[in-house]
Amino acid sequence: MNAIKICGLDTPQAAEAAARAGATHSGFVFFEKSPRFLAPERARALALATPPALQRVALLVDADDEAISAAIAAIKPHMLQLHGAEPPERVAALRARFGIAVMKVMGVSDAAGIKAFIRAYENVSDWLMFDAKAPAGAARPGGLGAPFDWRLLSGLRLAKPWFLAGGLTPENVGAAIAQSGARSVDVSTGVEDAPGRKSVEKITEFVVRAKKAFEETA
Repeated sequence: MNAIKICGLDTPQAAEAAARAGATHSGFVFFEKSPRFLAPERARALALATPPALQRVALLVDADDEAISAAIAAIKPHMLQLHGAEPPERVAALRARFGIAVMKVMGVSDAAGIKAFIRAYENVSDWLMFDAKAPAGAARPGGLGAPFDWRLLSGLRLAKPWFLAGGLTPENVGAAIAQSGARSVDVSTGVEDAPGRKSVEKITEFVVRAKKAFEETA
């Protein structure tokens, strides 16, 4: 299954462009340090304006149960994206408590880290995501527009589906798919005109190029 997620949506126009181009997932950011942060009321309004073809994903970073409940009430997500340091026990507990699919994110630095992450999280998550590891001292764990060595994921065989993220753009998504073997990609910074401001044109171009790369690598 191929999937394309546009994360950090900020306007109905961006959501409509994503759906029209053929994206499959929409990301709503509930992390206050991100320039893409949405307060629950704004997130609710945007979710209501988002085409139903897009599966809604709530991005959370080490959030407590109260914050997660507020995000769920706001957008009724199809999936929770856990982008912090949540241990496997926490991931399993949230999956059981809320009855919603969970995706755990890893900041990639090396092959050994990838193997350890898979061992720890594959059995407690519905999806996995591989993102670029944030530098020491960074204010947030992702959404920094930095890529990593996509070849580290080449030949990866998992029982669960997974997304490739981190520094993807319309210009490099084809190479990223070819080098990593990814069948699902996630983009945020790479389709923006400024931090937190999505570009309809860049969203469309990204989706078109990702779909073309999926076809070429099938």
